Amino acid sequence: MKIEELIDLYGDDILRLCLLYLGDRQLAEDAFQETFVKAWKRMSSFRGESSVKTWLCTIAVNTCRSMLRTGWLRMRRKTEDMDALAGLAAPQEPDYGEVTRAISLLPAKYREIIILHYYHELKIREIAEMTGLPVNSVSTRLRRARALLEKTLKGEMDA
Repeated sequence: MKIEELIDLYGDDILRLCLLYLGDRQLAEDAFQETFVKAWKRMSSFRGESSVKTWLCTIAVNTCRSMLRTGWLRMRRKTEDMDALAGLAAPQEPDYGEVTRAISLLPAKYREIIILHYYHELKIREIAEMTGLPVNSVSTRLRRARALLEKTLKGEMDA
């Protein structure tokens, strides 16, 4: 498969993943580009042990993690309001802006699991393979993330 075909098939999903993970459009575009450059370089090493989408999501998540670890990024403020991200993620959901904000407030370890499970529709087992975590840890993080989201959303709705 050519890289152009991968971008056509999975580009929107990967950009959305990067955008939700990083919370910044410019950084997400950089991560998107870096993801597909890495995929292109590693295409011959893809063994087919997972789906192509899972493989690309793994590369994207690792790229985003690397970007978040850099010192200058931690000091930089997010330049894009989370309201602007709501339209990209799931326009069919009426209260999506609130959900997106709530997700952005989650600690990274929970935010990552929520994004992969709900936005990319990956199974817990697939997320475990991607992240290198045990299946039980992914399940626990997902449960805790849901509880935190529920608490945050109820707080926003009651305010």
